[in-house]
Amino acid sequence: MNYQEICLATCQVAREAGAFIRSEVEGLRVRNVEVKGLHNFVTEVDKRSESLIVSRLRQILPQAGFIAEEGTGVRSEDQYNWVIDPLDGTTNFIHGLPPYSVSIALMSGQEVVVGVVYEVSLDECFYAWKGGAAFLNERPIQVSTRSTVDDSLIATGFPYYDYNQLQPYMACLEYLLRHSHGVRRLGSAAADLAYVACGRFEAFYEYGLNPWDVAAGALIVQCAGGVVTDFGGGPGYVFGKELVAAAATVHPEFLSLVKRYMKP
Repeated sequence: MNYQEICLATCQVAREAGAFIRSEVEGLRVRNVEVKGLHNFVTEVDKRSESLIVSRLRQILPQAGFIAEEGTGVRSEDQYNWVIDPLDGTTNFIHGLPPYSVSIALMSGQEVVVGVVYEVSLDECFYAWKGGAAFLNERPIQVSTRSTVDDSLIATGFPYYDYNQLQPYMACLEYLLRHSHGVRRLGSAAADLAYVACGRFEAFYEYGLNPWDVAAGALIVQCAGGVVTDFGGGPGYVFGKELVAAAATVHPEFLSLVKRYMKP
């Protein structure tokens, strides 16, 4: 399997979906927004973007199944599955606030082998494939070389429906506010991970995540020289609903802080 070839073809799919999303920004109306759950929204743009992506990906790898946010397709019993978020950052999109992204990953078994994150507003395509480097619009990228949390800019995502860990999360957030360059919450986990990969952030952590939020971005971080784990330091970040991603120089210290508060 030529993962580089598949990745580059997937970039074109993500860009096509992004162009569609961009064309719909001005036409979005409140009546087009549905509520999936507490503070969890979906628009016709999400659904149509996913339909477009799925139809194009079937042409690239017909035998692959789908794990998609809006429920298109079914998970394959075979080796390969696409993991898709057709519009990561829907709440941002509804309010006309960037970033919002298209996230597409390909998994072989339990391993992510292709990852593409296209941030629509800035026309930035981040991508990587197993065994290769990480790229932003054809330019190789690497994670930050900063070496301490105190010298880092941190990204996170606020819980919007799962408040079971809210107190330890807030305690961890308070520590990071006091002992880093600052904490940012952009509203798109896929973009957060892409920004770790290119060195804009040194680290990112969040809980309550889904596979389509993180699969593509996690691979891009790893191929850019970063480290991605779950809160316990293990490999269960794609399906485990929790993730720590950081520059390799910062990850050990950052993970120990997250463990201290989120895994007492």
